[in-house]
Amino acid sequence: MSAAVVVGGGPAGLIAAEVLARAGVAVRVYDRMPSVPRKLLLAGHGGLNITHSEDLERMLPRYGAAAERLAPMLEVFGPEHLRQWCADLGEPTVVGSSGRVFPRSFRATPLVRAWLGRLGELGVSFERRQRWTGWTDDGAALRLTGADGTTSEAAGDVTLFALGGASWPRLGSDGGWVPLFAERGVAVAPLRAANVGVRVGWSATFAERFEGVPLKQVGLAVRARGGRVDEARGDAMVTRTGLEGGPVYAIGAAIRRALDEDGRCVLEVDLRPDLSGAQVAARLGRRRPKDSGSTWLRRSLGLDAVSTALLREAGDGVLPGDADSTAGLVKAVPVRVTATMPIERAISTAGGIPWSEVDDALMLRRLPGTFVAGEMLDWEAPTGGYLLQASFSTGVVAARGALSWLDGHRMP
Repeated sequence: MSAAVVVGGGPAGLIAAEVLARAGVAVRVYDRMPSVPRKLLLAGHGGLNITHSEDLERMLPRYGAAAERLAPMLEVFGPEHLRQWCADLGEPTVVGSSGRVFPRSFRATPLVRAWLGRLGELGVSFERRQRWTGWTDDGAALRLTGADGTTSEAAGDVTLFALGGASWPRLGSDGGWVPLFAERGVAVAPLRAANVGVRVGWSATFAERFEGVPLKQVGLAVRARGGRVDEARGDAMVTRTGLEGGPVYAIGAAIRRALDEDGRCVLEVDLRPDLSGAQVAARLGRRRPKDSGSTWLRRSLGLDAVSTALLREAGDGVLPGDADSTAGLVKAVPVRVTATMPIERAISTAGGIPWSEVDDALMLRRLPGTFVAGEMLDWEAPTGGYLLQASFSTGVVAARGALSWLDGHRMP
């Protein structure tokens, strides 16, 4: 019987272990945490958005530059496959109003419990509290260090790594694998914070008054030097140090590019994205003589206190007096972003092992018989189920690649 070592007990690693075990491979999973999959369990506290109901034509652009490489993997194991997999574990899925897909229980625990039970039935074994620390000198085995400091070695006919990125390191993914791969000649693009809030230098008054208050259904835009515009819509949450939320995450790559190029980024906030500039100006033109600035904005456009305060922030506490200037500001409030929040605060990471380092089966070109999956690869996606979907998809493809490699190297 062939044997496989899987390093990393997140969704990508566990689905890979399942595919391998179903094919009759003896699988041993190593993870540095006391329980698996830690990050998936945390995600379940918010409802466990496991995938999205979009068809692949609409879903693929969410993966940006990695869309072309991920496309065949989403064909192999896409949203419908993932939903059927959940149902087979006794957790049918439901589609929310936004198109996001959740287990019917809206919790991770029942799904994880059933999954670990299935893996146990398939003979998958687990070695927890084991940190991977590199390869032996001859490269034939992996080195591991236990929580008590004891060291051990592990080897299989194939090895599959699914160690995640570097977000939420307390849950297991700390990016410690990066220098270990670099030592073996594998290129790794720097890990960057993705799906993360941004820093803004709010005035003390604004930060104190509106921390935790959402800017509801706004449009956000970043304009690049060459004329490219990246946009997103949704609720953006004001924090004491900046902004966060779905639309901020959706254009996170554009924000990082602007920061890299100029050291700053102007985020344009459209407070009324459903109205044209002319429509906003027309409504503002009906101002009553005795209306204060706040009353004028509330009566004309329905702007709430945080939206009006944001306009004042942009004008150093002063609102334009005429309808046209105010309309222009309402449609594009300039918010100066100085940085993203640190990677420890990120939901996910960008960067990782470039696609050029792996073949179509996700085997490392420099390390035959060694496969990688999940966030270790250089791709990113916004929240909304896209992250978990690609993690599952790459895990399945890497496991199938490992099986094909085994078939070509098994003794007769």
